[in-house]
Amino acid sequence: MHELLKRPLDRASTAPGANAEPSEADLLALEEVYCSHGDTVHYTNPPKIFAAGEGSFLYDAQGRPYLDLQMWYSAVNFGYRNARLNEAVRRQLDRLPQVASQYLHREKIELAARLAKAAEQKFGLKGRIHFNVGGSQAIEDSLKLVRNAKNGKSLMFAFEGGYHGRTLGASAITSSYRYRRRYGHFGDRAHFVPFPYHFRGPKGMTKEEYAHHCVKQFERLFESEYNGVWDPKAGQAEFAAFYVEPIQGTGGYVIPPKNFFPELKRVLDQHGILLVVDEIQMGFYRTGKLFSIEHFGVNPDVIVFGKAITNGLNPLAGVWAREELINPQVFPPGSTHSTFSANPMGTAVALEALKMMEETDYETMVMEKGAYLLEGLNELKRRYKIVGDVDGLGMALRMEICEPHDGFTPSKAIVDRMVDEGLKGDLDVDGTSYGLVLDIGGYYKNVVTLAPNLHITKHEMDLSLKLLDRVLQRVSRE
Repeated sequence: MHELLKRPLDRASTAPGANAEPSEADLLALEEVYCSHGDTVHYTNPPKIFAAGEGSFLYDAQGRPYLDLQMWYSAVNFGYRNARLNEAVRRQLDRLPQVASQYLHREKIELAARLAKAAEQKFGLKGRIHFNVGGSQAIEDSLKLVRNAKNGKSLMFAFEGGYHGRTLGASAITSSYRYRRRYGHFGDRAHFVPFPYHFRGPKGMTKEEYAHHCVKQFERLFESEYNGVWDPKAGQAEFAAFYVEPIQGTGGYVIPPKNFFPELKRVLDQHGILLVVDEIQMGFYRTGKLFSIEHFGVNPDVIVFGKAITNGLNPLAGVWAREELINPQVFPPGSTHSTFSANPMGTAVALEALKMMEETDYETMVMEKGAYLLEGLNELKRRYKIVGDVDGLGMALRMEICEPHDGFTPSKAIVDRMVDEGLKGDLDVDGTSYGLVLDIGGYYKNVVTLAPNLHITKHEMDLSLKLLDRVLQRVSRE
């Protein structure tokens, strides 16, 4: 049993007069009646309850270990209960855990300076940092910033398969109508453009050829005023910005070839359209770079970040933008506000995380581990007909699951069974029972998206491949 589970229960946390910790069945019954189901999605029935976590593992109430290959949607890049980051939380808790955002504290200023200097070093652009409490909220702030810079223009480009959040503004630039269907629109829905998803693209093209084709199709929108987005006489586009995930997250960890974003950026620059890069899921070394857009050699106008900057210990997110877009004369005080933006607990742990990233060669480590895991995934692809495609950049890896008769037709049903099998906690490896935590993504919800702990050990990587093998064996027999 995990050591955390051996600690005595704080009885003050239970109902008055309670003599024992509520059972899992009791908790599920309470959740069914008292919890809104609108703030989550349960992919298994009944949903799994976890009791502890450490490193690459989660543990249930019985102490069974579950190797986590999604790490809270890449929010916990540096492992559960990371000792250095947890200690940063404790220090701040004992010194300055709360202060109103109208005042300043050292951690906010130092964190902003480090992030802005890192962006300047990487992109050669002076910029500033703007904080908020979560990824969707930071997307909202970026939309305000873009509209302000573009004289109130509310139209944006975004990608098919793109995901930027579920607040009203963020859902307008997220490609799933499911998130907008009951609520209408905030401003205007984005114009969604195809992403170079080569596995499901036209046959007979290389990845680079398909990426070039996608850019040329996008460029056609500006050929004539009658294509609807460009006034050649005024030299103005109707659209303010293009929101991109360099590697699509919820869309299934789709990785474009290197030529795609440079070609796209050329079109945007020609027509005065800003490039807004959503790094919420792929930032902070998930792909082996501080920001995943670095892999593609283009300079963003705006970057939105969140999740792993605090290793999931605090809901802190933010925006980096070029000086011309965000300086106080252009984007004045009070342009956006949240009570908990730049809160001391979040900025303290984020500052420590950034120091850790600067002191550790994550780039080499992540690329080497990612290559090792990708090699293992390719071996599984060779052995199982249901694995139609595998790919990866750093430790953002994908396994596309398809029907066995052709290895191409998407199979959401098989992926759902894979998730269920992993959560049973009965996968035997060398006489020990494990569970496996997997995440589902993709245009057809048939992709296993893999985002392991960046500190995952060689033993744990080998274990993850063995556990995936066990799961694939089970679902292939059904």
